Amino acid sequence: MGTILDYLKEYGDYTLEEKPFGDVDSLVISQFSYLKFDGIVPEPGEACAPISLEEIAAHADYDRLYGDERYRKDNTALFTGVLNSRRFGQMRLWNYVNLIEPEKESQFSAVVCGMPEGLSYVVFRGTDENIVGWKEDLNLAFSEPVPGQLYSVPYLERAARTIEGSFYVGGHSKGGNLAVYAAMHCDPAVRERIERIYDHDGPGFRPEVRAQGAWQEIEGRIRKTVPRSSLVGMLLYTDGDYRVVESKTLGLAQHNPYTWLVKEGDFRIVDEIRPGRKFLDQTLNEWILSLDQAQMRIFVDTLYGVVQASETDNLIDFTSHWFQSLQKIGRAIGGVDEETAGVMMQIMRALFEMVSLHAKEQAQSRREARKPKRPAWKNKWELQREKFEEGMAQLESRLKLQRSEKK
Repeated sequence: MGTILDYLKEYGDYTLEEKPFGDVDSLVISQFSYLKFDGIVPEPGEACAPISLEEIAAHADYDRLYGDERYRKDNTALFTGVLNSRRFGQMRLWNYVNLIEPEKESQFSAVVCGMPEGLSYVVFRGTDENIVGWKEDLNLAFSEPVPGQLYSVPYLERAARTIEGSFYVGGHSKGGNLAVYAAMHCDPAVRERIERIYDHDGPGFRPEVRAQGAWQEIEGRIRKTVPRSSLVGMLLYTDGDYRVVESKTLGLAQHNPYTWLVKEGDFRIVDEIRPGRKFLDQTLNEWILSLDQAQMRIFVDTLYGVVQASETDNLIDFTSHWFQSLQKIGRAIGGVDEETAGVMMQIMRALFEMVSLHAKEQAQSRREARKPKRPAWKNKWELQREKFEEGMAQLESRLKLQRSEKK
């Protein structure tokens, strides 16, 4: 088994006619859309022909593609694999948009990829584990459309005018959500031309949002895939079909497409999301749907402030280093009302339980593999819990002191 990078090495010489376009190919294109094409790929309305991969590789600003240093190695390997493959090597790109609006807590990016065999793919860029991106994903839980969703509809309709015949739409993370939203709300004539909609671990929609669009018309064309410990992809996704993909890592890091496992030309599919993770997802969705829009906004804004106070730049590190973060969280929730602070304390406990669940699963797997005489992880876990409870008690005392001083 390997990843999408191994898939390109093993199946890159197969044309789309020899091996039809599938879920793994879609994830390749979705990840490809994360590259920084600013100033390289033609924007909508530009009197420029679509740009080829060879032209991008020879462009003076080629290195700009890898502006995200965290994924430079993998993204470089991805571009090289796509460029050198018969499968995607002749791909051309156009209609690139990248709007960043911090005041609206929005980042919207999309591009059209034209491939051999007349296949076109309108791909929306998603978010990574960066905190701002995760807040944007959480904002999707509001009943009102977020800016990215509003931008996605006219973008799709405009992109469709540059494409002949049918086409695919999709994306990873927020990109998957935007693809589904745009397909639900676009002009019916455009919707009829959409052959498939790929949603790779993208958040779902509140029932009232879905009811406002043509969900029933497109539901049968949606191909949704989520990793085994999905959090983002199961957010507000209460029904519908999906495929569960095995990952080479654990927890929130499974959101990263480079961790998804591929076997014999398709994803390594497992029966279902991990039971503990599924329970937490269902519980979170029920809780979110119980909140009105004002309460939901308070929750998202406060959670964002809590994570910012931990002085980490992503949620993976936040949950991995919870004990170190606890000492810095007080100033973020000390200024909110007692009820909201109580909710956030509950969230901290839920996050800790989430991390502990994966730690137990990993320890259990290792224990079964080497069959030790005693469960050594148990004592270690009990010590971790004692530390956590001690830290939470200190934080609760600090909050009480802050409130009493204000009085």
